[in-house]
Amino acid sequence: MSSSETDIDPNEPTPSDATKPDGETLSADGTVPSAEPARETAPATSPGFHRLLAVDTALGACSVAVFDRKQDQPIIVHSLPLARGHAEALLPMIEQTMRESETTFDSLGKIVTTVGPGSFTGLRVGISAARGFGLACNKPVVGVSTLAAFCAPYITDGDTTPVIAAIDALHGNIYFQMIGVGGRMLVSARVASLSEAIRLAAVGPVKIVGSGANLLASRWPSQDVAAPVLVDSRPAPDIVWVARIGAIANPETAKPRPLYLKAADVHPQTAHRLPRQ
Repeated sequence: MSSSETDIDPNEPTPSDATKPDGETLSADGTVPSAEPARETAPATSPGFHRLLAVDTALGACSVAVFDRKQDQPIIVHSLPLARGHAEALLPMIEQTMRESETTFDSLGKIVTTVGPGSFTGLRVGISAARGFGLACNKPVVGVSTLAAFCAPYITDGDTTPVIAAIDALHGNIYFQMIGVGGRMLVSARVASLSEAIRLAAVGPVKIVGSGANLLASRWPSQDVAAPVLVDSRPAPDIVWVARIGAIANPETAKPRPLYLKAADVHPQTAHRLPRQ
């Protein structure tokens, strides 16, 4: 996964949760709740099965966990800091994690994968594996936003300080989301320039977490605004929190498909184009 990669695919639609309004509440699967009437949906987890498999290859790590949703505890966790090579690392890591946890795919209740924002290649490695195992084993598969997974550990500890998830989107841009007390959405998931992100975020004491945390903190105003109370520049979300969010996510709304927040960063070459006859 090179630094020049983007998570852009102009042929896939942007999930609607990327454009939900600010001021609503973050739901269990990391998105804003839908205003549609309640309806019958598929079960969130296969009945009677308490363990789930969670994978993350979206950013700077390859991570796998088997998680017991009933006990709210991980059984086995493996995570390897990784800039590239997720495709080669993921399947052996899944096999090792399943073996060490004495878990079979038939005994899983659900499979969880991160869906971005993140690396174009990395996202597809995890999502393809999760979808493949889900199809083969007839298990529900859910997607968890990397931004929501970054925020989650800090919005559940009773603190009233807003939490900002920041991922370096390259070229002076940041993937950005800001969550307030009780999971209230202060700034919905988006891609923003550094100056725009600072304008939205520098409203008082905040916690910043994610691969873009240091970048955002380095541009923080030195006057009139309180400095961030925490800057956590971890390169990838904690896989245990990915699993924890995924455990209560609804497969009907938390689809395992890439989350895109900006238009394609690819343009056709025209330098050697022949004129039309």
